[in-house]
Amino acid sequence: MRGHRADPPDSAQNLLITLGRLVDQALERIKLQRARVELAVALQRHMLPPELPELPGVHIAARYAPSRDGLAVGGDWYDAFLMLDGSLGLAIGDVQGHDAEAVAFMGQVRTSLRALAEATSDPREVLSRTNDLLISMGFGLFATCCFLRFDPVTRDLHVSRAGHVPMVWATAGGRSGIALDRGGPPLGIVPGERYPVTHRRLTEAGVLVLITDGVVEGPDFPMESGLAEVAKLVRAGFDADPDVLASAVIKVAELTGHRDDAAVLVTRYDGPPAA
Repeated sequence: MRGHRADPPDSAQNLLITLGRLVDQALERIKLQRARVELAVALQRHMLPPELPELPGVHIAARYAPSRDGLAVGGDWYDAFLMLDGSLGLAIGDVQGHDAEAVAFMGQVRTSLRALAEATSDPREVLSRTNDLLISMGFGLFATCCFLRFDPVTRDLHVSRAGHVPMVWATAGGRSGIALDRGGPPLGIVPGERYPVTHRRLTEAGVLVLITDGVVEGPDFPMESGLAEVAKLVRAGFDADPDVLASAVIKVAELTGHRDDAAVLVTRYDGPPAA
């Protein structure tokens, strides 16, 4: 005659109870992390410009691709705006870190840069004053940035970089390249830094492409290879619709296997008006 099955020992019951608690705690942590990511993404979306300016003979387009790792929300940004003297300000940058704090700092950098560009049109002054302002606020974070000022009347282009990825360009005359101009350190590190400015004059139609490192660098690609891929696309598509070119350039990030955010800002210039 079979006997009754013995009840599970207390140790087994305690183990099941402990496992249940651990599962509940894990689910709570997942919900909390998901809420933090959703908050950071919402902040990031609202801190990017809702629209880009329009100028005769100048066409601008941008693309942004979030990190492949949903938990690593970064602080990449781009911006384009008209300055008080009628020139066009173009900026792109990348903040240290991948969390809500980085996104909030990105908003501070973009807002500070825009505000200071209202006071001066000199890219050197814009970056230098932004740098000192960020240091004085004591965030403890830094950001790379590339800032351009283009005067559509004189066709003068001034470029200043703060530790950022170089610009890629091409012209209707067949010239192209990666602008390896001398720059300064990222914003928020060295107080009193004076950032170098490179001056060019646009004498023919062409395109300028600003990118963040998430486009050209990843675990499968060194930055040099990524820049070479972007340069190839820019040479072939210098006269394409900026939206089309921006979409093509952002896809380079897929080749690199990037886990970071990626941003692209394309500006096409139609050339001097006919006499």
